[in-house]
Amino acid sequence: MEFGVFLNGYIPGPAAHDTTSEHTVLMREAQYAIHADKHNWKYAWFGEHHALTEYSHMSAPEVIMGYIAANTDRIHLGSAINNLSPRVNHPVRNAERAATLDHFTNNRYEWGTGRGAGSHEIATFNILDKNSTKSEWEECVHEIPRMWEQLDYTFEGQHFTVPTPHNILPKPYGKGHPPIWVACGNPPTFARAGELGIGAIAFNFEPIFNLKGRIDAYKEAIQHCTEPLGQYMNNNVMMTNAVICLSDRKRARELAIDGLGSYLVTMVNLYHDTMPQSMDAIVWPKSPISIREIANGDPEAFLDSLIAGGYLLCGTPDEVVEQVQNYQSVGCDQLVFGLPSSMEHDEVLEMLEIFGQQVIPEFDTDPVHSTTRYRENAKPKYNKFNFPVPEIHVERIPANALLPLR
Repeated sequence: MEFGVFLNGYIPGPAAHDTTSEHTVLMREAQYAIHADKHNWKYAWFGEHHALTEYSHMSAPEVIMGYIAANTDRIHLGSAINNLSPRVNHPVRNAERAATLDHFTNNRYEWGTGRGAGSHEIATFNILDKNSTKSEWEECVHEIPRMWEQLDYTFEGQHFTVPTPHNILPKPYGKGHPPIWVACGNPPTFARAGELGIGAIAFNFEPIFNLKGRIDAYKEAIQHCTEPLGQYMNNNVMMTNAVICLSDRKRARELAIDGLGSYLVTMVNLYHDTMPQSMDAIVWPKSPISIREIANGDPEAFLDSLIAGGYLLCGTPDEVVEQVQNYQSVGCDQLVFGLPSSMEHDEVLEMLEIFGQQVIPEFDTDPVHSTTRYRENAKPKYNKFNFPVPEIHVERIPANALLPLR
């Protein structure tokens, strides 16, 4: 099992309307990924959201990923998720950005795809029917791998067109292309991801053991995948959750019991209307409820029940190791954590180090990323040219050209 962090540009309260505070949070999130790189974490995932005040100010993740790539050595950087609707991002632009990141991360970019967070977000781009993006995703996700391979790409589709041959540049760096993922907000998408041979990005808004059937559906479907979407299969289920892992057990549990992490959940319930609501179903601006307020006088026992159900991980490194085993038992390949909003900045850095040094080595002993190993199996799928190649005779090129004429 591998591990990662999830960064979303979450800026709760009045700070969301103060650019100095906004800058502080965005720079801190970059620092978290850079710090995680030094402590065994393999992945940093970045949300792409638009006009979701407080919940996410991360609208251009490819920019922050370039900054982090220059300051890290090992950690993979993923989009979670890159919206494939041509009304939001033209597919050619998606192909170009992903391939460029593949170069500047030195093959450390992971291409997570999806349909958008919900009706409010996509309405930013004049998309008023949230169901209309499903067929757009299906069309575009098949075409971008073609753009990465073909030198005279052209396409006439339902949702976009490239009417005359074009060489979409740059091409991905070296062998293969970035690993492909899709966000799985609804149960049927797990099996669809498996059918396509791509990774599944899952969100844990219910007990962990409830997700076993969906993971099993993915694993069964990918076993029968004979024609993967890309040049290789990415057999991975990534699941997000929350963790508070500190050497001080009392402090870790206090943060869980008294923190208002559920404030973020009210935002999820407000904006993500394409996914089931959380168990408490509280929607912003209704006040979130802390564990202490709903625990009937025994917050410690209530916290233990949430941990047992897999709603969060909390405690000392030894305790968290035991809790991670639950995710391993249901078939999760990668566990990714949104960093607790109730923790101070220095505590987040401390936790990244403690978890990275004391928990991750218990589960991940392979220094190579699973997606890197899958990419080693990449095989071209398409002919480089769709059309006859005209005879062009070039006699001279600049002396500083990297390769000679052939």
